[in-house]
Amino acid sequence: MEIRTTDYHTAGEPFRIVQEGLPDIPGATVRDRREYAAGSDEVDRVRRLLCHEPRGHADMYGCFLVPPDDDGADFGVLFWHKDGYSTACGHGTIALGAWAAESGRVVAPADGEVEVTIDVPSGRVVATVRRRSGAVESVVFRNVPSFVIARGVAAGDVEADVAYGGAIYAFAPAASLGLAVVPEDLPELIAAGRAVKEALQDSDVARHPDDDRLSGIYGTVFYEELGPLHQRNVAIFADGEVDRSPTGSATSARTALLEADGAIGEGQTWRNDSIVGTTFHARAIGHTPEGLLTEVEGTAFRTGEHRFVLDPRDPLGTGFVLR
Repeated sequence: MEIRTTDYHTAGEPFRIVQEGLPDIPGATVRDRREYAAGSDEVDRVRRLLCHEPRGHADMYGCFLVPPDDDGADFGVLFWHKDGYSTACGHGTIALGAWAAESGRVVAPADGEVEVTIDVPSGRVVATVRRRSGAVESVVFRNVPSFVIARGVAAGDVEADVAYGGAIYAFAPAASLGLAVVPEDLPELIAAGRAVKEALQDSDVARHPDDDRLSGIYGTVFYEELGPLHQRNVAIFADGEVDRSPTGSATSARTALLEADGAIGEGQTWRNDSIVGTTFHARAIGHTPEGLLTEVEGTAFRTGEHRFVLDPRDPLGTGFVLR
């Protein structure tokens, strides 16, 4: 096996884009292709090779490029992590926008903006890439509609709000557990995030109203207020993975909660920081029958080009996960 990738980070969170070496992933839609990939050992061994040690790590993240649902999008994508395939990924969408403009996948002006339309399992998203003198300055992605699912749901030791932003998240103040969103409290935040997810995973609030393939509590988000329209959060997603970025899809879901509370109005921007001090800005831009439209802005940077190989003599095969 030989795989070629381009790696980015968005606000500190890794994103590995597979460009060569991927088996065919059939399906009529990106959502169908996600189901196929999850059930195909031939495809999934690529994910394992790139996520697992020694080529990846427990918090690795990346994607497979696939055809879009139709000619209205530039390409499709399947997002993955060490435990499987997610329905959405905001930090990945930002990285893909930067990659599309920098690689020439989408023709972009040296000065100005270009839209990159991407089909993801949760729907169609659009990344607006802003460039100056040929360099990407920022990427703003318009997400699928976000909406509030439930409020004040008992989840073990906390009460959580549940909202959708391409994936379903449970939200709770870190202070409700006597914790803060700081690296020193990360072991306790991971344990608490797993507990909240386990408590809600099979409940009604974990169900997507239209497509059960989008169901499931993807992550638990602990947050704290830093000032007016300024918060800090950490998402504990999948099985105890930690997002280093402020988490794009969760930021959309959080925007839906804030807008429903009247804490922000349409067109108003708020700031969401990560546990490592990086920042996304988000705003509500309008309503549809399906929910609130949001934009999330961040920046991604290329970190490397890689050619991964698997020696058939290697007894570790596609690798291992230590935690």
